[in-house]
Amino acid sequence: MSTSTLGKDVQTNGGFVRDLGLLDSTMIVAGSMIGSGIFIVPAEISRQVGSAGWLIAVWIITGLLTISAALAYGELASMMPQAGGQYVYLREAYSPLLGFLFGWTMFLVIQTGTIAAVAVAFARYLGVFVPGISPTTWIIPPIDLSTTYAISLSTQQLVGIVMIVALTFFNTFGVHVGKLIQNTFTSAKTLSLIALIFLGIFIGRNAGAIAANFGSHFWAPRNVVPIPAEIPGIPSAIATGVFGMLIAVCVAQVGSLFSADAWNNITFTAGEVKNPKRNIPLSLALGVGLVITLYVLANIAYVCVLPLEQIQGAADDRVATAALQHIFGNGGALIMAIAIVISTFGCNNGLILAGARVYYAMARDGLFFKSTGRLSRTHVPAVGLVMQCVWAALLVLPRTRLRDATGAILKDAAGAARYGNLYGNLLDYVVFSVLIFYILTIGGVFILRRKRPDTERPYKAFGYPIVPIAYMLAATVILIVLILYRTSTTWPGLLIVLTGIPVYFIWHGRSGARGENSSANG
Repeated sequence: MSTSTLGKDVQTNGGFVRDLGLLDSTMIVAGSMIGSGIFIVPAEISRQVGSAGWLIAVWIITGLLTISAALAYGELASMMPQAGGQYVYLREAYSPLLGFLFGWTMFLVIQTGTIAAVAVAFARYLGVFVPGISPTTWIIPPIDLSTTYAISLSTQQLVGIVMIVALTFFNTFGVHVGKLIQNTFTSAKTLSLIALIFLGIFIGRNAGAIAANFGSHFWAPRNVVPIPAEIPGIPSAIATGVFGMLIAVCVAQVGSLFSADAWNNITFTAGEVKNPKRNIPLSLALGVGLVITLYVLANIAYVCVLPLEQIQGAADDRVATAALQHIFGNGGALIMAIAIVISTFGCNNGLILAGARVYYAMARDGLFFKSTGRLSRTHVPAVGLVMQCVWAALLVLPRTRLRDATGAILKDAAGAARYGNLYGNLLDYVVFSVLIFYILTIGGVFILRRKRPDTERPYKAFGYPIVPIAYMLAATVILIVLILYRTSTTWPGLLIVLTGIPVYFIWHGRSGARGENSSANG
């Protein structure tokens, strides 16, 4: 395969096939963002901030942060339309080490852990229609590995693994097949979310809920959950007063930002996007704008249908299900289950399609398994897809042994021990690290303008320098709050990232250099 220079848009014989148009790219952005979070996360956020007004405000803040970041990424994408996206931006702005740490964390847990989580969510809601798909119908009963961890295989876990394997298999046939799946399921789930919004705001609106949520209590917190500090000497926070509300809003961003994450996946597939210098920035703006608008409207729909107390106390945090049950009765749970099955299937297709392109770019730099840097006869990084599949499937198997506040093992009604999922802990750990990588990548806009002022930039970051700086400052405030109030889930995230340092030097030593193909990712 011949190589290309930085930012040069070429199609090489035997290389990636540029088969993704603007619509396809926008569908990858939107489809990768919309999973199951928007249907569940508002319950936890409402307990943290305690009012309808602040619930909506949290999602608006998330939207402003996400759109600001996406617009800044647009400049980098137009400069460097290469497979690997964010990995390439970090490599070129800072160093190969920093790019590798991002890619390593992606493979270890960000991408694969999210794939595992979404796959089990798919299986959980499919179990509404097929009762045999259950978290406690065991193929291999839990085997306790320690006082904290176990491993098992339930029918629910098996269905999640089958889903990962099936989508990986489909994507090995080429990006054309992957985009057809993505377009179909993203269209379906976007329409489902629009229908939920329409039903909540116009059909199922509840006069009592509207009066309670939009009246004098619109901004007044109630039934809030205290947020204890995890560093000695730092006071606990509760959503009252300026300080307490700032802490609550920042902590709430963990759920809302993660629900709106994965928008950057389109940058990983830049080698397969038609006219990427134009279409990637546009797809970022269109896709993120669409999803954030729907997310804010969905939360407005929730507070139009349900009093805040019912949102806070929704069974298993399934707010969307509670809203549809209010409108349709018991049939609402079935309707919502169908929507989430569709949503999670489409979400995982986008994650699986895009993730392997990062490992491909790393391998081309001599920083990952050499076989992942080769394309199959269908012009996709098939080995990278398979490796991602295997690791994501393995992350479905480990379990955490659930305990109460006293440390006692939690048990179900039948007296059997209850288990959580390891990937849930891992995802909590990396939210902090994901924000760091976003801040660094946006900082790369400033660095590259200084280092490479003459590089062609078909699109420039909106509102530069004010908007990118505002994002970096706001995200930094969130990071500081998480260090103080979510310490137990921040340092493990940093530890996961730092494990990549010795691995980098091992691979770097084997390659002897950064790799002569470091600019051949387009």
